[in-house]
Amino acid sequence: MATLDFPSPPTPNGFSHVVAVAPGSRLIVTSGQVPIAADGSVPSGWADQTRLVFENLAEALKSAGAGWSDVVKLTFFVTDVDHLVTVRAVRDEFVDVARPPASSLVQVAGLFRPDLLIEVEALAAVAS
Repeated sequence: MATLDFPSPPTPNGFSHVVAVAPGSRLIVTSGQVPIAADGSVPSGWADQTRLVFENLAEALKSAGAGWSDVVKLTFFVTDVDHLVTVRAVRDEFVDVARPPASSLVQVAGLFRPDLLIEVEALAAVAS
């Protein structure tokens, strides 16, 4: 995986505009992960929900033979963009902040349960 720079738009804050995947890499696509624990519980608050989402993503990636260093793209669905600072702080506990993945963030009116605040999906590329 290589992050690429290009002259426009301006340098991003906390993500890469472009990530190149090596030819022949095996792509891994996760479904959106939500903050529901194995026992069905949902933590309260943005930091705890985001951390559980990233822990769930880590397990999904691991099951496919990948890890955070293989992630090239994250897509975030959040119910309130006012909590982006918290979401980014938790994300930075998991991703390589020196080479962050490309990212998209979408504010949604709601997720499939009203107690859920965030959902994240990942795309990873593992060298063959």
